[in-house]
Amino acid sequence: MRAGNVSWDISGRLVLDDVGVVAPSGAVTGLLGPNGSGKSTLLRVLAGVQQAGRATSPSDGGTPAPSSAPESATDPATSFDGADLGALPRRERARLLALVEQDAGTDLPLSVLDAVLLGRIPHRSLLAGDSDADRAAAHTALAAAGAAELADREVGTLSGGERQRVHMARALAQQPRLILLDEPTNHLDIAAQLHAMRVLRDLAADGVTVVAALHDLNLAASTCDHLVLLDQGRVVAAGPVSDVLVPAVLEPVYGVRVDVLTHPRTGRPVLSFDRG
Repeated sequence: MRAGNVSWDISGRLVLDDVGVVAPSGAVTGLLGPNGSGKSTLLRVLAGVQQAGRATSPSDGGTPAPSSAPESATDPATSFDGADLGALPRRERARLLALVEQDAGTDLPLSVLDAVLLGRIPHRSLLAGDSDADRAAAHTALAAAGAAELADREVGTLSGGERQRVHMARALAQQPRLILLDEPTNHLDIAAQLHAMRVLRDLAADGVTVVAALHDLNLAASTCDHLVLLDQGRVVAAGPVSDVLVPAVLEPVYGVRVDVLTHPRTGRPVLSFDRG
């Protein structure tokens, strides 16, 4: 996946400032940065949920809404495997791309299985019901996400961590070739975090392009192939894990002292932090 000239302006403040991103195919790309650096906004723009450009302020009387023209003089372009994602019809884009947002909830009295089956909608005709193949795909996705035992529960009764696993399952049932995730380990305990990151690695091994916004730099270090670091809406570093997770890059962005060690079994970086 490749994106360029991505900007997002709200009330005169640039949340994203002419951002360019490359996510290698069949790899896990970690999107890093402090709170407010623009990670969630970037994912929504890449997914087509939010149009790049200018937004009105919620204090002006509404939820943020994009203008018809992008902020950048050059139209933002997001492409995947030769296809212009922004130009694809919504349904066709949904067969290609899945987005897992933070705390995406619903007020509808849905069972977990029905919520996961929503991921199958792009793959069937508009008036068709759930097929046996759809149900099989949903159960397979629930098992992969570690949520098989939740299938008959109502979504509204779930804990935050359980809902997060269901959101992951819905995206897996969608069978995308590109998956974008906003804090996929949010609300999860340590074992569930490691399982979620293993799922992402397995997806990449199957050829899926994975882009995940992460707060935990050590999870990024242990899982990702490629990293993009945002600060104040701009890309300040991008490349292999060993090039981005270094003190000279991280310390100015996070305002902490960083020591980089080497994991004795995996050889991957392990980071230690101090206020300095």
